[in-house]
Amino acid sequence: MLGVWSLLLLWGLMTPCQGLLETVGTLARIDKDELGKAIQNSLIEGPILQNVLGTVTSVNQGLLGSRGLLGGGGLLGYGGVFGVIEELSGLKIEELTLPKVSLKLLPGFGVQLKLHTKVRLRGSGPLGGLLQLAAEVNMSSRVALGMNARGTPILILKRCSTLLGHISVLSGLLPPQLFGVVGQTLFKVLPELLCPMVESVLSLVNELLGAVLSLVPLGALGTVEFSLATLPLTSNQYIELEINPIVKSIAGDIIDFPQPHKPVKVPPKEDHTSQVTVPLYLFNTVFGLLQTNGALDIDITPELVPSNVPLTTTDLAALVPEALAKLPPDQQLLLSLRVKETPTVMLQNKKATVSIPAVIHMLSYLPAGTPKALFELNGVMTLNTQLAPSATKLHLSLSLERLSVKLASSIAHAFEASHLEEWLSDVVRAAYVPKLNADLDVGIPLPKVLNVNFAKAALEIIENAVVLTVPS
Repeated sequence: MLGVWSLLLLWGLMTPCQGLLETVGTLARIDKDELGKAIQNSLIEGPILQNVLGTVTSVNQGLLGSRGLLGGGGLLGYGGVFGVIEELSGLKIEELTLPKVSLKLLPGFGVQLKLHTKVRLRGSGPLGGLLQLAAEVNMSSRVALGMNARGTPILILKRCSTLLGHISVLSGLLPPQLFGVVGQTLFKVLPELLCPMVESVLSLVNELLGAVLSLVPLGALGTVEFSLATLPLTSNQYIELEINPIVKSIAGDIIDFPQPHKPVKVPPKEDHTSQVTVPLYLFNTVFGLLQTNGALDIDITPELVPSNVPLTTTDLAALVPEALAKLPPDQQLLLSLRVKETPTVMLQNKKATVSIPAVIHMLSYLPAGTPKALFELNGVMTLNTQLAPSATKLHLSLSLERLSVKLASSIAHAFEASHLEEWLSDVVRAAYVPKLNADLDVGIPLPKVLNVNFAKAALEIIENAVVLTVPS
């Protein structure tokens, strides 16, 4: 408990940074509107109020029903705390309207949460006959935002109070002198009845916040585990979470990330939007895992390219006749492409590119024969990267922009390897790029915070990061 209080005290002195992402983590700025929606949805759709019909919850349904948390022997049911009301005034809570939610972020603390609802009470009047009352109730809560021992954000109810509004008689008779008695009774009892509902709502929202701590598979490459890197921060408009992705290979080894040369300058967030910043290192990590696993290597034979892309010794000799004219004619070619260094991703000037260094071995072979080495090239492929967000991932699609090669060795005379670049580009586009895109289908996972859906997010490529922004 002392550890939790220490975290909250330390956190209470913090507010969001000035738009600089100093570490290799992912930055999430969640607008207060999203927190309000999560609280409202927990009242409507969550296990507590899942049986809410329209705008009214009756005694026989949902939260206040015979099988609900607060009804039928619970806090508001027969034999529960409600018995206090029954003994004092003979009133029973009959209906509770779905609370209206309003909240305000408190920098350096957390959230001020207000719920406005109407309570309908029914019982036997002091003068006989049926008595029905309606009372407006405002619940006000101060909620701290901190981090629990598991490393996830958590909302903690620090104070809850209720304020009674107008009390009206719907039917029956109530002497004016008893209005005060009823008001005092409700003032004493309603906090005990309704504040546990706030606790239950926060518990559901904490489950959503806890989803930040998740393990996301990267297909056959490995996994990414998200956790908080620092304590949560708040401004007047949003909650800021710096999230640390721990990437592991398929063998379970933790991948060490290169530290950025300088902090990422994150653009300001507009009101009523949420923002996630995906750093460059996550892109480099995905391509690094592909390279380590050998997924960037390929052997290309004529069967893998269309007929309009020639792959025989005769076609090759025609491109550089001064050096390769003496090759045996009409033998098939085997293009062996090996990536021995980690590709480099560039994010800048609103553009994403990937540079893949490769060693290209060219061999000739007959169907029943042994491949014969012809020459070796050192090449660099530069690929444009199209980025598209979905609800939980950032998807990548590559297209070849250019390919440059230099001759490393040859069985024949030296030749100008640049004469092969256009032909090799056609081969790479036909056989290699589709393989890359299939391997990249795993995408880059996005952190899951309050079920914010980034499928329709606006995407901005800044220096060394990608920023996704979605309206609340």
